[in-house]
Amino acid sequence: MQQRRINIAIAGLGFGAEFIPIYQQHPGANLVAICQRTRSRLDEIGDAFNIQKRYVDYDEMLQDPEIDAVHINTPIPDHGAQSIKALKAGKHVACTVPMATTVEECEEIVRLCKETGLTYMMMETVVYSREFLFMKELYDKGELGKVQFLKASHQQDMDGWPGYWPGLPPMYYATHCVGPVLGLLRSEAEYVSCFGSGTIREDMHGFYGSPYAVETTQIKLRNSDLSAHVYRSLFDVARQYRESFEVYGSLKSVEWPLIEGKPLVVHTAKKPEPEIPEEVECPDFAKLLPEEIRRFTTKGVYDADEHQHLSFAQGGGHGGSHPHLVHAFVKALQEGSSPYPNAVQSANITCVGILAHESAKQGGKIIELPAFTLA
Repeated sequence: MQQRRINIAIAGLGFGAEFIPIYQQHPGANLVAICQRTRSRLDEIGDAFNIQKRYVDYDEMLQDPEIDAVHINTPIPDHGAQSIKALKAGKHVACTVPMATTVEECEEIVRLCKETGLTYMMMETVVYSREFLFMKELYDKGELGKVQFLKASHQQDMDGWPGYWPGLPPMYYATHCVGPVLGLLRSEAEYVSCFGSGTIREDMHGFYGSPYAVETTQIKLRNSDLSAHVYRSLFDVARQYRESFEVYGSLKSVEWPLIEGKPLVVHTAKKPEPEIPEEVECPDFAKLLPEEIRRFTTKGVYDADEHQHLSFAQGGGHGGSHPHLVHAFVKALQEGSSPYPNAVQSANITCVGILAHESAKQGGKIIELPAFTLA
């Protein structure tokens, strides 16, 4: 029996526009509406992709009975409130990272999902990137052996970004490095300890009361002998854009390239020392997707370079993750299954960052993850 198509609405058409053609060509989805506060941008995108339903008011869009699910791509401070509104309106939710900016918002989203049975998925790109999928495949096949340690980073120069970005504490937006260290083994964080390092320019201290140039966090994995190390910087650190993930196993270890576009490095145990490391070109994992959307692992919305979103100009298009995210969300809704990461998992990933910054302010104090973030 053919499954019913899921009717999707997208809110936010900056990064959100990247997902329009993927939903339009996914065999299990209909992209039925878009929402954008700026009418000119709304009409530009609506005309380009032939979308008839256009909303400048998010609350009005949520009243549309045709919409099954909302994919939120709005500014970070709006994620929590807009996800809560959508769930209260009876809509399934996919939301770009992070889930929310407070522990309380995360808890409310988890509560609503349990109360309503609706699905929530945080659209974390790194756990669907080709590099992560390559490491996950090695892990699932047992080729890594016993995993001994996990490490990840997210470094980016955010100078000149407007709105809420100046002075943002690094760990407030940490899902790109927390997600993979928890996602590989489908683990949960039990507690965190974080230190701030260095100092950003004084004129940015007042926005959030945070002086730190870098925040480094140690994560203790629940019901495990493992810990993970993540670090994050946003301002006044000389570094090319890098979202990285590294896994160290007893048989093999895999390290993300230091420079964008270079090969992964796979280390294999018990070889002669010069032969232990090997550069490996990461395969694309489009094979995991419906044929109709496979091309989107390497292409954005626009083929012309001058129109590419920053995720392609700075960071290689999130490792081909966009169609994988769409497919995971649509498939979960069609099957009534739980996507990764679901509401509880998303809350655990997001609260690691929020609580890590609190730990840094208290000199590295150990802070436990709240019970609602644990399965």
